[in-house]
Amino acid sequence: MKILQTPARIFATGGVESYVRNLSRELIGMGHDVGVICADGPGENDIDQRIHTKTLKSRGKIANTSINPYLPLALYREDFDILHTHLPTPWSADWSGLISRLKKRPLVLTYHNDIVGEGWAGQIAWIYNKTALKLLLKSAGGIIVTRNRYVSPYLKDYASKVFFVPLGIDVDAFRPKEAPPKGDIFFLSVLDEFHRYKGLEVLFAALKIMKQELPDVRLVVGGRGCMFDHYRRMADSLGIGDNVSFAGFIPSEKLIEYYNGCKLFALPSTDPSREGFGIVPLEAMACERPVVVTEIMGMARDINECGAGMVVRCNDKEALASSMLAILKDDDLAGRMGAEGRKLAIGKYSWRRAAEQIERVYRELL
Repeated sequence: MKILQTPARIFATGGVESYVRNLSRELIGMGHDVGVICADGPGENDIDQRIHTKTLKSRGKIANTSINPYLPLALYREDFDILHTHLPTPWSADWSGLISRLKKRPLVLTYHNDIVGEGWAGQIAWIYNKTALKLLLKSAGGIIVTRNRYVSPYLKDYASKVFFVPLGIDVDAFRPKEAPPKGDIFFLSVLDEFHRYKGLEVLFAALKIMKQELPDVRLVVGGRGCMFDHYRRMADSLGIGDNVSFAGFIPSEKLIEYYNGCKLFALPSTDPSREGFGIVPLEAMACERPVVVTEIMGMARDINECGAGMVVRCNDKEALASSMLAILKDDDLAGRMGAEGRKLAIGKYSWRRAAEQIERVYRELL
């Protein structure tokens, strides 16, 4: 089967990018021919050469969407059996929908989360959701969601073609190993306006509270973006500049060192309409690191039930601080949580299992 994936990017640090990379690898391992067309970006050499990747020069960016005028022609020239696209990046998704109709090929859409925004971006999102999104959802033969019980007002009319497929993790690549100490807490995200919902500002506020009890507590922030300098200034203004180190873009082969080099992973996401499954906490769990996340994460219930970490309310800096302090001050607790997290990752969340479920969706549409 020839499968073409069309994310906005594949190189950047982010959940959708990781999803595309890992799903592509598994599908190739299952004997499929997988290609990717996306915008260029930093880290282009950090990609599996087995994935036939074609990059197009980005001519700008609106919110989280790279704009490329050459995309429609590039898509039309490709030969594929299945076109698999992704939201919340409309440009690549909408052109994929149009090309799939023109070429009479099935379209699969992974709906990671709603398209929302603030200010002018919110107005554009509202117009898009009332118009182009409806056409895209109608065009899709199958719509994949990564969170069970994910309720989007835009999907209610398409329930008959919605498939729940949880994300996976490469537990052989992400595993516990010796690593030089990096810090106490690790946070990873794209540092731009669109990804503010990942909760770094809340994490900074919690760190300020924690500093009263643990003056030398250290947070490592991974990722780059247009708000990189903004966050550095924010840390300084809050009086936690000496407690925060910014690692910048971290290549995938180095990520395991950061997960293992810190004592816990935190991702206090704040917006349920934007947050999808949340793959980076799963990577941390596979490395036997306890995680602290908010209740909106796709795996929050599993984390609570198996004791792989702690789940707090959104925007609750006090609860976030106390949860992280409890883990950092109790090595036995951290060890138990880490062990339970890896067991959960191995037992329930494998990329092969996810790829097999998605393959079944493909075959239903052919």
